[in-house]
Amino acid sequence: MKIILGADFYGFDLKEVIKEYLLDKGIEVEDMGVSDRTMEIPYYETAALVAQRIGNQQAAWGILVCGTGMGMAIIANKYPGVYAAVCENSNAAEKSRSINNSNVLTLGGLITKPEVAKEIVDTWLTTEFTQGWEPAIQEWLQNSMKDISQLEKQQFERE
Repeated sequence: MKIILGADFYGFDLKEVIKEYLLDKGIEVEDMGVSDRTMEIPYYETAALVAQRIGNQQAAWGILVCGTGMGMAIIANKYPGVYAAVCENSNAAEKSRSINNSNVLTLGGLITKPEVAKEIVDTWLTTEFTQGWEPAIQEWLQNSMKDISQLEKQQFERE
């Protein structure tokens, strides 16, 4: 498993905590920056770098950290094949995976404490798409991903 990380200067400290946590678990990490908290690269540039790599299937998972997680999610979701979710607790992380099949987790460096972030990351990484849902809902969720993919194709073909 490989996870691509990215942050702006508001998310740098939390990204570093998450990076160390993932490396300690033996997970491969590719850090797209920022490399220190003094770098003033805009959140949207970092989000775009990570989202392009996820959308091009250079990795299956990404984690982005900015001040709130919201700006990163907005930008990342503009890329085909990217399903970014802002998660402020483990329940949201579980639902973002089991219902929405998110492949990019976004967190808020100004909002999320490191220990909570670790719990969110663990939940997000260990929850499978459709996990915990009855068979009829699992089937509906699987079919919804096909419909969403078709909508994506239609939208991006217009541009």
